[in-house]
Amino acid sequence: MPKLAIRGGKPVRDRPYPKWPIFDERELEALKEVLYSGLWGIGGSKKPEFEKKFAEYQHAKYGVAVTNGTAALMIALKACGVGCGDEVIIPPYTFMATATAVLDVNAIPVFVDIEPDTYNIDPKKVEEAITDKTKAIIPVHIGGRPADMDALTRIADKYGLSIIEDACQAWGSEWRGQRVGAIGALGAFSFQSSKNITSGEGGIIVTNDEELYQKAWSLHNCGRKLKGEWYMHYLPGGNFRMTEFQAAILLVQLSRYDEYLKRRMENAAYLDAKLSKIDGLRPMRRDERVTRCSYHLYIMRYDPEAFGGLPKNKLAEAMRAEGIPLSPGYSRPLYREPYLSYYAKCPLSCPYYGKKVDYSKLKLPVTERACYVEGVWLPQYVLLGSKDDMDDIVAAFEKIKDNINELT
Repeated sequence: MPKLAIRGGKPVRDRPYPKWPIFDERELEALKEVLYSGLWGIGGSKKPEFEKKFAEYQHAKYGVAVTNGTAALMIALKACGVGCGDEVIIPPYTFMATATAVLDVNAIPVFVDIEPDTYNIDPKKVEEAITDKTKAIIPVHIGGRPADMDALTRIADKYGLSIIEDACQAWGSEWRGQRVGAIGALGAFSFQSSKNITSGEGGIIVTNDEELYQKAWSLHNCGRKLKGEWYMHYLPGGNFRMTEFQAAILLVQLSRYDEYLKRRMENAAYLDAKLSKIDGLRPMRRDERVTRCSYHLYIMRYDPEAFGGLPKNKLAEAMRAEGIPLSPGYSRPLYREPYLSYYAKCPLSCPYYGKKVDYSKLKLPVTERACYVEGVWLPQYVLLGSKDDMDDIVAAFEKIKDNINELT
């Protein structure tokens, strides 16, 4: 008789993890308030209130609430003056928006490798990649774990570069007690449906720089000035404004966020202790400078050799059969994605840049191992479960390891 659920055995668990998104009557009442106000967009109070509260929550002076995290990154790049012929250094282990935001302002993504034990951008590789065309660095706080902002800030200051933090997975995360997003010049956050704070879609830009704030505000609002005439358009902006309905939901979501963040961090620490005892599983390195982590993803390094050579996608299938929603994570580096061919003429062969970019020759070994071999993760809602729920994760890994002959 097989023991593994994927082979017909009994699964470790047959009950779901906490349903996401979580909401209650407070979201409903907030939506009704906006509905009956008649101010669903421009002129309402919820968007400015959310911008203020979220910026303060992230230890920033200013916030600009926008349509999504991709728009937040693109507007931040424009506000920093990034454009034709400029280079922006980014990691390739992230969602495609980090790269497309750069490409869509006609700049060139320069991919550098990640650290093997955090999956965040490697500062040493960043400095090696700087040229006279480099304009900005976008560190991605992957899974909510802050990148090394000490090293990156030193590098940016040394070469006169802007840091735009991709904090789309890092609400409330802290580096040395300072919340991410406004450690650099600007930071971008997302509120898409899978995110730890969500309104289905939406995003926000935060900053401590008043000039950059005014530029970002103008760019998200059709190029207008904060106190200018309605039909005067000073910058080539667009309509990237968040709606009042989204802002109303997010205000409620934010009010309960600390409670959930605390639970995620406690369960992540519990899993670190348990899973690190299983040969072939290594949680991400803990850094005392990371004083809070949102854990949008609980990322692990998986060694197939310790599991009989089982590829990570097959491990994920077996875990899901046991009732554990393990993901094999990103399946390829961003520089191997087919969408890059869309940008072949511009900006990748742009005369302003002066040379043709060919990512086909690029090989970043740490990123490729993370994508092809070892990077697996659990989604954030799993970490909202009980200790028994965490024990089921451990039990499923142990069960698969003990019965690996059924899969190899």
